[in-house]
Amino acid sequence: MQGAGTGKDPLRSSAPQWVKSSGRTVSVTFGRLTASHRLLPSFLVVGGQRCGTTALHRALIAHPVVAGPVLHKGVNYFDLGYHRGPEWYRGHFPLRVTARRRAAGAHLPVPGSASGAPEPQAMESSGYYLYHPLALPRIRQDLPDVRLIVMLRDPVERAYSAYKHGLARGFETEPTFEGALELEESRLAGEEQRLRTDPSYVSHSHRHHAYLTRGRYVEQLRRLYDVFDPGQVHVVASEDFSTRPEPVFAGILDFLGLPAWRPASFERYNARPGKPLPEPLRRRLDDHFAPYDEELAQLLGHPPVWRRPAVSVRSADPGEPAR
Repeated sequence: MQGAGTGKDPLRSSAPQWVKSSGRTVSVTFGRLTASHRLLPSFLVVGGQRCGTTALHRALIAHPVVAGPVLHKGVNYFDLGYHRGPEWYRGHFPLRVTARRRAAGAHLPVPGSASGAPEPQAMESSGYYLYHPLALPRIRQDLPDVRLIVMLRDPVERAYSAYKHGLARGFETEPTFEGALELEESRLAGEEQRLRTDPSYVSHSHRHHAYLTRGRYVEQLRRLYDVFDPGQVHVVASEDFSTRPEPVFAGILDFLGLPAWRPASFERYNARPGKPLPEPLRRRLDDHFAPYDEELAQLLGHPPVWRRPAVSVRSADPGEPAR
């Protein structure tokens, strides 16, 4: 079982599926039995999907003081696995002693620390948390002091990227993006209400076919601010992180109270190349999102970066696995 490591294990990546499955079962069982000795997250990256959270997650868990989940980038506990219970969730994170040993070995200065050693922080990234109707209240109940990072991206680009990713992964079967957009309303009809009334229900379309509704960020942020104090939330523009990673990352560390540090490089993950979005469709989607972005600007106190005249990175795909 890995501790607070930062990269993928090449042996695990090349192992047969039955070996991976058996290893996961053993790891989760052992994790549950030792849950009381493990960290709980002090911060979460809660979304959005296809907004570059994988790149941010990789940069964060490379920090010597940050410990990610043992098996996956995201545990998907507060959206899909809540019925498994808190010990199951905690069992996914590293042992305190392992994380403390790694943090102490980094010799990072910690102003105001009596011991001089930084206290490790655990985190996970699950891009469905921001959108799932039950996830945020569950997080508030179980982790009331947690800090939340939200990444937002031009919603037109996000929608198209989500479609390409879903098609490549088999989550989407509609052969054209325009066709998928036309199906969205019927696919999502009643799904959110069913998720609210039946906590055991899992909706494939709600997770994978919400191309337009997931881009209405103001609705999700309002719901977030209804549950959490705004001081617990840090909103990052994916475009800013792509073009100015150093200062944006430094701001995130400051928000989290982590010692100043930076990785050797900032990488992109899970980008989906493909044909550019036709301009007529782009303009139509841009018009669709315009009123939501205006409300978002009022909520944030400034226009989103993709609505500023100087934006020149709209075609960049920072990547994000579907959650």
